[in-house]
This record gives sequence, C-alpha cells and structure tokens, in this order.
Amino acid sequence: MHPYERWSHLLEGSGSRRDFLARSGGVAGLILLGTLPARRGDASPRIAAYPFTLGVASGDPTSDGFVLWTRLLPRGAAGPTLQTSPLERVPVRWEVATDERFDRIVRSGSMLALPELGHSVHVEVEDLESDRVYHYRFQAGGEVSPVGRARTAPAAGARVDSFLFAFASCQNFQAGYYTAHRHMAEEDLRLVVHLGDYIYEGGVGQNMPRAHDGPEIVTLQDYRDRYALYKSDPDLQAAHAAAAWSVTWDDHEVDNNYAGDLDQDGTAPEAFLQRRAAAYQAFYENMPLRRASMPIGSDLRLYRRLTFGDLAEINVLDTRQYRTDQPCGDGFHSDCSGALDPDATILGPAQEKWLLDGLGRSRSRWNVLANQVPIAQIDRGAGPEEIYQMDKWDGYIASRDRVTHFIRDRSVSNPVVITGDVHVSWVADVKTDYQETASHPVATEFVGTSISSGGDGSDMTAAGEAMLAENPHMKYFNGQRGYVRCALTPEHWVSDYRVVDYVSRRGAPIRDQARFVVEHGRPGAQEG
Repeated sequence: MHPYERWSHLLEGSGSRRDFLARSGGVAGLILLGTLPARRGDASPRIAAYPFTLGVASGDPTSDGFVLWTRLLPRGAAGPTLQTSPLERVPVRWEVATDERFDRIVRSGSMLALPELGHSVHVEVEDLESDRVYHYRFQAGGEVSPVGRARTAPAAGARVDSFLFAFASCQNFQAGYYTAHRHMAEEDLRLVVHLGDYIYEGGVGQNMPRAHDGPEIVTLQDYRDRYALYKSDPDLQAAHAAAAWSVTWDDHEVDNNYAGDLDQDGTAPEAFLQRRAAAYQAFYENMPLRRASMPIGSDLRLYRRLTFGDLAEINVLDTRQYRTDQPCGDGFHSDCSGALDPDATILGPAQEKWLLDGLGRSRSRWNVLANQVPIAQIDRGAGPEEIYQMDKWDGYIASRDRVTHFIRDRSVSNPVVITGDVHVSWVADVKTDYQETASHPVATEFVGTSISSGGDGSDMTAAGEAMLAENPHMKYFNGQRGYVRCALTPEHWVSDYRVVDYVSRRGAPIRDQARFVVEHGRPGAQEG
C-alpha cells in the first residue's frame, strides 16, 4: 500500500484525539506519509544553493545499525520548499563506509525527501557489524553533505568492558553559545543522550547573547523554522556528526510545563492538541528517530530501550505526553495533597508497565533511566517549611513510589537515573523513604546542567546552599553550564561533571568540575 493511501487507514480506531485532527484537517495528518525509497525515474530537481545547512546526525544504535538523518534546507530558503515546487520530492543518496574517505562503502541507497516531512530523511541502516565505527554522508542536487560518525552497539549479551557516553539538555539558543557541544564533539563518545528542551518555544528575548527568529511558535512552519535556527549552529552540528544520539523531549519542544493534553495557559484541549501535533511532527522531522516514532496526529511513541551488550541498558522515558495535570499547579508548594493522588501519573499506565517489565527482565549490569525531570525528592525550602516543585516527580509521589519500590523489591541491578531540566547539576540518592535519614538508597540520580539555558551561571547559589542543607541525600550542586560524561565498566560508573565558565561569548575552555563514582552493587554515589 502506497503511504499516500495508508495514512487514512492508520487513523482508523486511533482514538478521539486523533479523530478530531483528521476531521479538522489538522497539521499532523501528512506525517503518516513516511519516507519513500527513491525510484529510478525520480528526477533530481534543481537546488538553488547548498542544501545540507542543518548538518547530519545519527541515532539509536543497535548491534547491526543506526538511524541516519538530514534535512534539506538551502541557505536563504524561507521554509522547507527548496526553492522548487512545494510538491517536489527530492532524491537523496546515502552512503555508509568503514573509512572517512569512503573508499570502502558497505551500504548505500536512495530515499525521497518529501515536502510533507519538511524534506527530512530518516534512513534505518541494517546489517552492519556490531561494535564498529562507521562513517556516513548524503548527496542531493549534486552536493555532498558533511561526514558523520556513528558506532554500532555490541551484540546482545556480549561482554563489554567499557562504555563511554555523555548526556545533556536545555539549549536555549538565546541564552548563550553551544560551546559545551563543541567540546563534546571532541570526545570519543559512543553515544550522546539528549534529555529534552532541544528548542525553546518563546519569542525574542531582551539583552541576550543571541536572538530567536520571531514570536512564540505555534504552527508547524513556526516549529520547523525554530529547529532550523537551532540546527544552524556549527557547534551543535559538530556534536551530532561526532557520535550517535538518543533523544527525548521535555516541555519546551511544545510549550512550557505542559502536561499531557493541557497547557498552563488555559487553552482549550482541542486547540492545544493541534499545537502539540505540529510540535511533535517538527520534532520527528528534525531528529534521528526510527519510523516506529513517526507521530500519528498528536501522539508520538518516544519511549524506547537501547542495549549495549551485557553492560548497559538505557530506558529512554517520556514524562510529558502521558502525565496527568500537575497537582496544585506547576509551581512550588508546601502542602499539596494532590501530589499523593494514587491515580496521578507522570509516565502513564502503558509506559510505566513497559518500564517495570523491562527492568524486571533486564540482565544488564547497569540499568539506566534517561529521564527529563528530577525523580529524587528535593525540598526547595530554606527552613522548617518543606517546599516541593509540582512539575517534577515530587508532584507524582505514587508514580515515583511504584518505580522505586519495584527497583528495591526486584533487586534491579545498579539502577541509575540521568536527568536534565533544572539548569543546574546535582547528585542525589534515590530512596523509598526520604523522611528516614538512615534509609538506604535504591538508586543514584545524576542531574546534569544545561548547555546554555540560564546564561553563564555560577558554581554555587543561595538556592543551591539551601537545597544541600535541607536534603541530606543530595551530595553535590553546581550552577554552571556544561554536560556530564559517564564512563562505565562492570565494576564502576564514573560521572564527570564538565563545565564551561561562560556561554555569553564564544570560546570558553572545558574543565572537570567534579567526579562521582557508583560501585557495582552499592546504590548511591561517592565523590571520586
């Protein structure tokens, strides 16, 4: 069945949220076209300028392949029409080689870049050797893309002695330069995990190092243009080209602190879902995601699992799409009974079951939750009054208890949570009982700072001092920009907090600000 014929078929039985989008001609309908293989008769249209201005990327490595991505957008083009007919399909050739000069090409093919998908290309490469470095590139309109690098995962169950990856989040273009991404590109990483806030939806700020390209984004074209602005950054492009990424989202890919079908501005749910559908389509178009994540209407299946031999399994979570509304609003509260509601959920029933089933079956040494918002309880007060933020797992205590009690009761091997969102770094023990100081941790949480959001920052803040004083299970705080590099062996997990002293101008050097170690079989991190 041709994809043009398939999208209406796929909408059948898809539920009321998708039905209203289909009836109203919503922006997400054409996402179901998919990426078509190019045919011999598909002529290449004239492209007025170099089309690979947004770079290249790879993602979600398996033991025999990975996803390759690019999106065609010549310099000076306003939108994704390639300065040709808006109905133009553009053949794009892709190549994978074992050497950077492409003398030994091992896989190749052609795909169509469709205007309905913003002229993005998603190639799922298979049948490669496990645990090996490959190089890739694209060709279109007589032009050749930059060369990217990706490494396949080790075979399932294979013994793996070491695994090096980094995680990052929160890269507000206006707030500063992506110097941390440039340094990340110089590391020999197997994987980069991006934990959300890849773009920010707001309008043009005041007195900031860089500027957004217009007012707050709402439509599909708005979101496409915002991604194009962010992806035009050479440091971000370098980080994508250097290693495969696994991405998830938080709130700013759609709207600040949204919860499932609801935003925080009182927008009618049906209208908000139209906006969410546009944002989800643009996210898919601009990320190295598999066809399994292609959105249908306002829904996109993003949670998934990556396995690296016998050493590590990474559960990539989505704490936005399926959550119930934040109790007592999305801010700070000292006494919110709604946080105890057993029916409130941050993961949704299906994702929670998927997560617990996977943790229960895992045979990996390290079991990772790639998570958006802090899971450990954190008292934000500075005295006897306890204050918690409802947009985090603190607003969904029953959800957190189900996960942490399962980890404890099933003796899940070395659970580690990696988290973004808060624009600062901290390290915390994850417990089942935070009121009892002597209770043992069941997992470790590494919270990483932002790439640029929040501006230059500082080592310590008054809020950081208060948090350390009020939370004995919290072991570290830093308010600068950067990322976290994680080195895993069968016996140790080592997290290096790498920071830059400024992002308000280019060129900041990188340095290791702190190191924390988790020993196999002993939840909780120690300064290393």
